[in-house]
Amino acid sequence: MNHDSPNITAADMQPLYAAGYDDEAIWYAITVCSLFNFYNRWIDSTGVHALSDDAHRQGGRRSASMGYARE
Repeated sequence: MNHDSPNITAADMQPLYAAGYDDEAIWYAITVCSLFNFYNRWIDSTGVHALSDDAHRQGGRRSASMGYARE
């Protein structure tokens, strides 16, 4: 998806359907991948400093205990 997205076709979805994914699940997967691609490019090009290993661990613990989505 990151390297050749203009050439993705409906045929590329067939293995996903065969694995049990529906259109909504595929849409969410594409959206997540696209957003992370954007975030990574934005961070790289703006010079935002990466989080420390400890900050990543803290975030992982927070997500594990509170869930990914915040209300």
